[in-house]
Order: sequence, then C-alpha cells, then structure tokens
Amino acid sequence: MPSDRKMNSTAACMAFMLEGCEMKKVRSNSRMYNRYFLLDPDLRWLRWEPSKKDSEKAKLEIKSIKEVRLGKKTPVLRSNGLSDQFPEECAFSIIYGDNYESLDLVASTADVVSTWVMGLRYLVSYGRHMVGVVEASQPSVRTSWIGSVFELADIERQGQIDLFRATQIIKGLNPGMRESRIELKFKELQKARDCYGEGIDLDTFVEVYCELCTRSEIFFLLVQFSSNKEYLDSKDLMLFVEVEQGVEGVTEELCRDIVRKYEPSVEGRERGYLSIDGFTHYLLSSECHIFDPQHKRVCQDMTQPLSHYYINSSHNASLLEDHYWGSSDISSYVRALRMGCRSLEVVVWDGPDCEPVVYVGSSVASQLAFSKVLDVINQYAFESSEFPLILCLVTHCSVPQQRVMAQHMKKILGDKLHLEPPSPDELYLPSPEKLKGKILLKGKRLPPETQDSEGEVTDEEEGLEMSRRMVGADDKDQLNGISCKRLRLCKELSDLVSLCKSVQFRDFELSKREQKHWEICSFNEVDANRFANEYPEDFVCYNKRFLSRVYPTPMRIDASNMNPQDFWKCGCQIVAMNYQTPGLMMDLNLGWFRQNGNCGYVLRPSIMRDEVSYFSANARDSLPGVSAQLLHIKVISGQNLPKPRGSAAKGDVVEPYIYVEIHGIPADCAEQRTKTVSQNGDNPIFDESFEFQINLPELAVLRFVVLDDDYIGDEFIGQYTIPFECLQPGYRHVPLQSLTGEFLPNTTLFVHVAITNRRGGGKAHKRGLSVRKGRKAREYTSTKTTGIKVVDELFRASTQPLREATDLRENVQNAMVSFKELCGLTPAANMKQCILTVSSWLLNSERCLRVTVDLSEAYPTMEAQGPVPELLRKVLTAYDTMIQTSRTLIESADSVYCKLTQAQRAGLDFHEDLHRIGAKEGLKGRKLQKAMESYAWNITVLKGQADLLKYAKGEAMDTLRQIQCAAHSCGLAKNGNEIKPRLSLYFFNMIVLYSNEL
Repeated sequence: MPSDRKMNSTAACMAFMLEGCEMKKVRSNSRMYNRYFLLDPDLRWLRWEPSKKDSEKAKLEIKSIKEVRLGKKTPVLRSNGLSDQFPEECAFSIIYGDNYESLDLVASTADVVSTWVMGLRYLVSYGRHMVGVVEASQPSVRTSWIGSVFELADIERQGQIDLFRATQIIKGLNPGMRESRIELKFKELQKARDCYGEGIDLDTFVEVYCELCTRSEIFFLLVQFSSNKEYLDSKDLMLFVEVEQGVEGVTEELCRDIVRKYEPSVEGRERGYLSIDGFTHYLLSSECHIFDPQHKRVCQDMTQPLSHYYINSSHNASLLEDHYWGSSDISSYVRALRMGCRSLEVVVWDGPDCEPVVYVGSSVASQLAFSKVLDVINQYAFESSEFPLILCLVTHCSVPQQRVMAQHMKKILGDKLHLEPPSPDELYLPSPEKLKGKILLKGKRLPPETQDSEGEVTDEEEGLEMSRRMVGADDKDQLNGISCKRLRLCKELSDLVSLCKSVQFRDFELSKREQKHWEICSFNEVDANRFANEYPEDFVCYNKRFLSRVYPTPMRIDASNMNPQDFWKCGCQIVAMNYQTPGLMMDLNLGWFRQNGNCGYVLRPSIMRDEVSYFSANARDSLPGVSAQLLHIKVISGQNLPKPRGSAAKGDVVEPYIYVEIHGIPADCAEQRTKTVSQNGDNPIFDESFEFQINLPELAVLRFVVLDDDYIGDEFIGQYTIPFECLQPGYRHVPLQSLTGEFLPNTTLFVHVAITNRRGGGKAHKRGLSVRKGRKAREYTSTKTTGIKVVDELFRASTQPLREATDLRENVQNAMVSFKELCGLTPAANMKQCILTVSSWLLNSERCLRVTVDLSEAYPTMEAQGPVPELLRKVLTAYDTMIQTSRTLIESADSVYCKLTQAQRAGLDFHEDLHRIGAKEGLKGRKLQKAMESYAWNITVLKGQADLLKYAKGEAMDTLRQIQCAAHSCGLAKNGNEIKPRLSLYFFNMIVLYSNEL
C-alpha cells in the first residue's frame, strides 16, 4: 500500500480492494502461496490469481462469508510451523460456508489487513447496494459541520476565504498541527485544480480538512465498532467503552453525555451521533488517558507502619546543578516539595554572626540562611501532600550554632514538629495517616541517660567513603569497618529527634536483635548494592521493620542519579535522588510516585511487608503465590512529534522510533523497540505489538521513550513513565514529556493495552500462562523441606490441597481457552464475546439452526435442536466442559481454601520458636538460615495459592454472570419454549467486531 494513501472512508477501502494486492494464502498443510486478491467490480465475489484452479473456482462469494477474523484466530494460523513466521497484525481469516471453512491470509502490512478486514466486514454487514448510499449520505453530518465552520469564516459571503484564515481555522481545530503542513496541502490541491493563488473555496477546504484531520487508525477503529456506517451511536459507544476500554457500569446516558461533550457538529449532538472528529476528540481526552484516574488521588491504605511504604526522597535538595559547580538556591526546596517529595536533606554549617547556613560541597558562595530554608519548608511542607515530611539533618555546626538551629526549628515549625517519644512496647513505627501534618527530624540523638547539656556521638558523614577503612585509624573510630568521626551534640537539638534516630548499620543479625524500630540507618549506594547482591533476602526482611535511607556515592560529583529500582526491590524506603538532574532514573522516580495521588508515599507489595514471607530481591523467575500477568502493548501511532531541541540535522524532518521498557525486579526487566518511520513526525504509524511477562506487577514500571533516528546519534524527543498498576486497558493516548519533565503540548502516542486478569482490552495472548497443560505436564507449586521434623510434617500434609487448588484453577483455564479458541477468539476474551460470536453464526447461517441457553439453573446449559455443523458441535461440547469445570471450582474452592489457610495458620504458630526448635534439632549456621528461608517460602506459597484460588472462584462466577447477560441480549435465553435467536443487525455487527484482534 502506498505510504501516502489515506484510508479515511469506506469508498477508499472499496477502491483499494477493487484494485487488489498480493497476499499470502495459507493452506492447512502450513504451506504459503503468493496470490493476487481483488474484489469483483459488482462487489459480489472475492477472487485470487494465479491459481491452478479454474478461475471460476478461485473465488469466494461475499454473501457466504460468516465472519472476518483479525489476527491468528484459526487452527491453521496458530499452528507451530507458522506462528513465528509473520506478526499477529499481518494475518486475517475469512470464515465462510455452512461448514465454517477458513480462508487464511497474510498481508505485507497491518494497513493492508485493516483495509481488507474493514471492507469485507462492511460488505457482509450492509451488502453491495449500501456502499453508494452510504458514501452519498453518511458523510453529510461531518461535511455539513465543516461547511458551517467555513461559512462562519466567510464573513463577506464570497464563497471563499484567504489562505491564511483557512490555515488558522484548521490549526485551531487541530492544535499541534504545523501551519507549514496545512499551507502546503492547500497549495498542492490548488495546483492540481489549476487554481493556484486564488482564495480557498468550500470544496477545497473540506477536502484539505478531511485529508489532514482524519487519522486512518482511528477511522478503522470507528468502522469496526459502528453499526451505523461511519459514525457511532450511543449503543455502539456503549459497546466500545465497556468491552474495549474496560469501564464497568456503562449506560446509554453516559454515552450520550460523551457525545454531547466531544461531538463538534450540532446535528451529531442532537441525533446522538459521534462522528470521526468527535471520536478522535474523545480518544484524545483525559477520559482515554493511559493513566488510571483512580490513582490521581490517594487510593492506598495509609494506616500501615511507616516502614511499609516507599517514600519520595531528595538528596542535596538545595543544589541547582552538580556538586562541584552547582549553586544553592531556595527555590529547589519549593520545587521538590511541590513534586511530592517527602524526605529532604538539609546540610547545615556554621555561618557568620552565629547564624547557621545551608550549602552542599563547594557551593560556599551561595549559602542559604538556615532560618530562611525553614521558612520555605514550613510554607510548602504540606501544599502537595498532607502526609509526614522527613527532614534529614546533616549537621556540621558547633554546639552554640546547634542551639540556634534548635531554637529556629521550634519557633518556625512549631506544632508541626513531631516530638512525641516512641513507645518501647510497639514493634513498628506509626502510620502516615497517624502522622499527617507532622515533620519528623532524622538525626543523631544523645543516649537517654545523658544529663549534661551536650555529649558526644558518632557521625557517619554521608560525604565520606563509608566502605573504606581509614589507614591507621583506632578501632574505637570504626564500626564494622566503616569510618566515622566523633561529633559534639547539644541536648536541645538532640531532643527534637524522635522517630528517626540515625544509627550506624553493623550487620543484619545484630540489627535484628538490637535495633529499635525508631532507629534508621543510612546506606551509601555502593554498600546498599553489595547488600542487595550478597544478602537480598536479609535486606528485604530488614526493611520490613526498619527504615533505611540510600544516598548516592560521593563519586557522583556530576549529581547523576542511581537507579531507584535497584533498592526498591530490596524494600529500601528512602532512596535519595538528585532532583536537579533529569534523565531515566528521575523519570522512574517521578513516574513511580504518581500512583498514590502523588502524595509521596507508595505502599510496598504485600510479599515484602508480611512478617513471614519469602522474597528475594534478585528473583529471576515467577514468585511463589504471585500471579504473573502478561502485558500486551500495541504501539499504533504518534502525533505531532517535535524535532529534538537543539538539533540541526535533517532540517525539520523527524524519523522517530520508540523503545518500550519494563523496569522492575530482574525477572521483569526488558525492552523492545519499533521500526523507524521515515520522515514523518506528524502522524507516524508504527502498528507494532510487544508482549512482556510481569512476575511482580506491584513493582513494575512501564516507560515509553521516543527517539529521532539519526546517523550522527539518536536524539531524545520525549518519554512517559507509568507504574504498571496505573495502566488502563484499551485504546489509550500517552502524553509525552520533555527531558526536564514538562508535558509536550499536543504530543502523544496512540497505543492499545491489554493485561490478563483485567477487564477490557481483551486481546492479549497469555504466552506461557494460558497454554493448556495436561496433568502430566502440569507444574505444581510445592513446599520445601526445612529439616525440622514437626514443621515438615505439617507442610507435607498441605501437598494434596495445593495440588487440588492448582487442578481446580487450571482445569477451568484449559476449558475456557479451548472454548474461546473454537469461537475464534483469544484466551483473554471474555465470555460475553464468546456467546455473541456463537449467536452470530446462528444468525448468518442458511440452515435452520436452533440453540438455546437454559438459564433456569445456576449453571446455564447450551442446547442444540436438530443437526448442527461439526464446528458448532465442538463448540457446544467445549462449552459443556467449561461449565462443568467451573461448577467443580465454585463448589470445591471454599473447602480447599480452608485447608490451605488452616495449614498457613498452623505454620505461623511455629514462627516465634522456629529458631529455638531448629537449634534443638541440631541445625546451626547456614543450615539453620536455610531452614528459616524454606519456612518463609512455604508460608508464602500457602497464602499465595489460597488467594489465587479465591480469585479464580470469583472469576468463574463472573463468567456465569456474563453468560446470562449475553444470552438475554442475543435472545438465546430459554424461557419455557425453545426459541430461535432473534438478532438484530446491530448485534451481528457487535459480534463481528468482538473477533477483532490487535
């Protein structure tokens, strides 16, 4: 297909099909043959040539077509020999005849597939006689609106307007479109019509508008969902919003509101029609943003202990640039606080006139008065978030100036300072909810027994190389090989530190025995990395109870940032970032903390919070008890991609490509890239699909990066980073941000998102997850041996319930996958789509087929009367198997769930004494540690498998609900008398689009 050819109408699709094109015809033996396919001029037949067959046999009658499936939706295209030879979006199948045979085709591009699929579906739905009628009448809604816009601009009523005004009107209707592009299109059309230099008349204006402002990818989407030719009515929109966008509780009134809000034409609003322009506006609106609006406010449980949250943290917040050349500026604190930062570092030194000052490194020339910094913090501390702010004081002051510091803090911060001493009886810190509006000081504190007005404490200065021994240093000046110095601390300043007392880390075992829950350790990036690699399980367990702060190594004199994911995966709550340095690491940090209303606190995954659970920070496989999910991203197109700032290469030409990245635990980290689109930054079409298996969704982050392909060096255009938990399924626009974080105006990506176990976007293949497994090949999650006899006996008794839980879940999954595939749908399709597909077959069959769904019982049965085709017979058998396995799951789940939870509770009874029992049985050292890890693994497995079973039961019950709704909608419900389905043309078209695959 020529790259400059735009498919923006049904007539354009028909014209392309009449010309024809070459495609590969796939036979049942998996061989592919090149054939030239074209539509007959009378629109009755689809033909192909050359062929060994007689020309009268190498054809297919349009009226015999039952269904057009997009993607690899037939056994032939799914066969192992072909599956990897061509992409999903380049395949489609035509189902025809009463025996439901398939003509399987592979095209050169996704655009060609879209054109054929749309054209054939249109002919099947409306017939050849409707094409001319539609083309003459349907665009009138859009044309009349564009005409009214033109008339308003034609003030003199001369029937034409000047080029400048015409250009400004189109630019106003499509913000982001370049004026030069609009002017060029007008001049090209005028030249083609030999009227160059004259005013712009109505026909020229309409043609240019339709050519520039019709996005073909959205037009294809609209036609797939439309039951009214080339616009959406409220019922079509209901279908799109509920099925594709995953919105629950959609009503016709809600859809009418969408039409009223986004449809530009008066006629469309009055009739309740959403034209291509209104549909485009809707898809570009905040309602179709990729970010779930529920996460724009605080949506997580804020009553957990403070140590159970990640906390947005800034390092050297006063700096504008790097540590060597950077100057201090008070606006940096304001910026950090407004961006949701909840932990600020304040480095205080002796200043003139007994007034402490704040500066970092060598930025002595730009000192900030400590009192002024406090004024700003007091003013902006809770502007963006009401949850507690932690001030990390790094004090280099003499005792007299320390007293001045204390006086300033009490006077300026007042009641906001949290001074209540920690309770020795508690095991964990208070919650963010309990500490709302409070400022916590992190710093050194004198021992409680100190009576003097000052005393000496160790000072682990963050500017030192903590991991390097001081040559010849006395032992008393070192702790665990980490250099430190002594500091005189006044009691007045010491008493202001309550819940975040700074202490030096020695080792995990000692911390477990001696560290108090209100004490916090700071880790140099190098040391934290070493602990993460050598003691990943210990580091995670340590962070369940204690706060830990990780700060950049002093070697980062350029103020570059470490990867926060390296430490979040270990449970480290406070990972200090250089806010003044943009780039990938800062994108990850800011994107991550958006997910809870940007309040600065994000609840950690439960597997990293539960007192008894097993999690390794370096996990490279699926986790025990955590349901892995598959993320399917289709990058469809880009809009208004600007030339990289400062770039002079290639003039104004942009040749974009996109990286799609996953950041998370090692098992999840991955990236894939699209092809480069040559010389098109206005509306580049990518049409590429990617799949990522996400083993720990709660810690995964998705990042889109757009680059300009240049032989000198690829340059950055924009990026967007979003937590996995915030993704909305369906067709979404992704707003792009600049290198420094500002949103680029009218610059977006258009993508489709599908996630297994989520409503909507039902088109992702569960690669590795949905493959049907027989009992012999089935992998069962099992417990591990601890070496402690009484404990092992307990866990051994849970082996059978664990196997039962796995069988119940996978039997249903296998049965559902079989049923969906026989219906020509993917494993991620929902049951409503399947029932409607079966209904479409009945409607479009020339035989008198009778199938009913008996809803009188709790488990609806599907019954056929009279002879039915073999394919439909297989579908009915698969349906029966699915219902029976679902019934077994629903009726057995509770008892198996109870067995698993009872085993978990019985196992937890050993938790307190496990160390003693293991030692009594002769376990010590590494063997005892291994026993503790196996015990935690087993508890995690029991809890996780019980949760998965409970979720599976809920899914099975939702499947039954969908069957009932769909049966009523299609007229398949059996109400005493057997009935033949009564399907309207509208419902048939619903089925056709349900088969759509990305």
